[in-house]
Amino acid sequence: MYKYDEHDQTIVNERVRQFKGQTDRYLKGELSDEEFLALRLQNGLYIQRLAPMLRIAVPYGMLNSTQVRKLAELCRKYDKGYAHFTTRQNVQFNWPKLEDVPSILSELASVEMHAIQTSGNCIRNTTTDQFAGAIADEVTDPRPYCEIIRQWSTFHPEFAFLPRKFKIAVNSVPNNDRAATLVHDIGVQLVKDANGNVSYDIYAGGGLGRTPMVASLIRKQLPELDLLTYLEAILRVYNRYGRRDNKYKARIKILVKAMTPEVFAAKVDEEWAHIKASSNRLTSAEISRVKAFFVDPAYETLDNNPAELTAALANNKAFSRWYERNTDTHKKPGYRLVTLTMKKLGTPPGDVSDRQLEAIAELADQYSFGEVRVTHNQNVVLADVKQSDLFALWEKAYEQGFATPVLGMLTDIICCPGGDYCSLANAKSIPVAEQIQAKFDDLDYVYDIGELELNISGCMNACGHHHVGHIGILGVDKKGAEFYQVSLGGSSGKIAGHTDTDIGKILGPSFARADMPEVIEKLITVYTENRTEEELFIDTYRRIGIDPFKERVYAPAH
Repeated sequence: MYKYDEHDQTIVNERVRQFKGQTDRYLKGELSDEEFLALRLQNGLYIQRLAPMLRIAVPYGMLNSTQVRKLAELCRKYDKGYAHFTTRQNVQFNWPKLEDVPSILSELASVEMHAIQTSGNCIRNTTTDQFAGAIADEVTDPRPYCEIIRQWSTFHPEFAFLPRKFKIAVNSVPNNDRAATLVHDIGVQLVKDANGNVSYDIYAGGGLGRTPMVASLIRKQLPELDLLTYLEAILRVYNRYGRRDNKYKARIKILVKAMTPEVFAAKVDEEWAHIKASSNRLTSAEISRVKAFFVDPAYETLDNNPAELTAALANNKAFSRWYERNTDTHKKPGYRLVTLTMKKLGTPPGDVSDRQLEAIAELADQYSFGEVRVTHNQNVVLADVKQSDLFALWEKAYEQGFATPVLGMLTDIICCPGGDYCSLANAKSIPVAEQIQAKFDDLDYVYDIGELELNISGCMNACGHHHVGHIGILGVDKKGAEFYQVSLGGSSGKIAGHTDTDIGKILGPSFARADMPEVIEKLITVYTENRTEEELFIDTYRRIGIDPFKERVYAPAH
């Protein structure tokens, strides 16, 4: 992973010093709330329902074990002993005291971490596939390109105050989009051109929130060295034409739709013509420099299916289930990709305690070269585990609550913090997730249902990505009461064979919280009654449409 040089460290240290002075002045009454707002947002600090919330940047989801231990120490010292993994691969503290935030940032800086540009109308954390660099079917490792985008976008003077927040995702796998690329402001798909050289298909205008949209392809096979100048052209067009009079219409997706993708692409090309040969154009030397931070670890020469693994699979059904659901094929023989699930019943999705963070760091050191990855699904990946170590790892993960074998299934719920924390939320999300997990606690039944993505958001900002869940749940306010709207048929292309991205359709009127487990059960029953042998939930929905689900859920009680 990328290592700071003296310039990186100096910049981050200086930002910490600046924010300490700004916070001190605010606490003394020398800065108004309005004056402090932009300053705190530039440093990842929100004011939530009950306390400040600090969002910490985790570039493209990658952490080392030292950083994970520091997060454990900080949430124990300054929070309530736990942290939260987000759908953008970042980490949040939900209970810091305002006066402690500069100290937290200072300690983060000591392990090459910060909270810069995790909030505000700027370019946010660039995300990618949690298996990047370790999976066989990618075009090339996308992490160096994410790092290049990160360095270009951090403190970019033109793009510090955009019309609205701006998110970029990079994907390198042709048939699986674990980064939900097409619901980002810019999606970068790594491809190979006719000569086998790396190039990019560039998408723009995706996003969720109040007006969900799927991004449009605006440039096919952009040459490798033109990445930054073309991204800069897109941002310049957005900065110039994006609406600033109405925050609900300020995202680039509104601009792309209003102009049409064709006209928007033409505007970008016009701007790009002026800057494509500028000093911002990438060089092969710079790409090679960044790639040098992402070399393979010291893999051993191993065979697949060692005796220790085959014996454990044969003799332990629980381990076998976990192996089937929570591990994936690695690019190197004798290794597996392992996902630790943060979805044990009774734990809010994505939440992790200080002791669990320390356990994750220990597992990473012992089994995966000291590296940890945060996923879009609010789980954690150890990317380089020897197959011979899988059973020992599983035993330790099970003790910590990380081994629920439901990855990609109904109870592997994506869920925002909702009304328990967020001042923007219309309704609570976490209790609904817990109710559904408790309702479907029969693992055999969950396995019979098969792969199914259920996403929950507490408001239209869609931090839980409910629009692209096969089943999406949105908290809404009805005259001060919490209700929940259900949508069906969303997809972000994370399941192999389903590379398309769709926005779900609203089922109908909303439901009270107490009714949600029964509503989900009825939806699942319609699926199981109508599916063919090979169909997943999303397949059956697309074949039979929304009406049978609607009829069952809204049928009058007898």
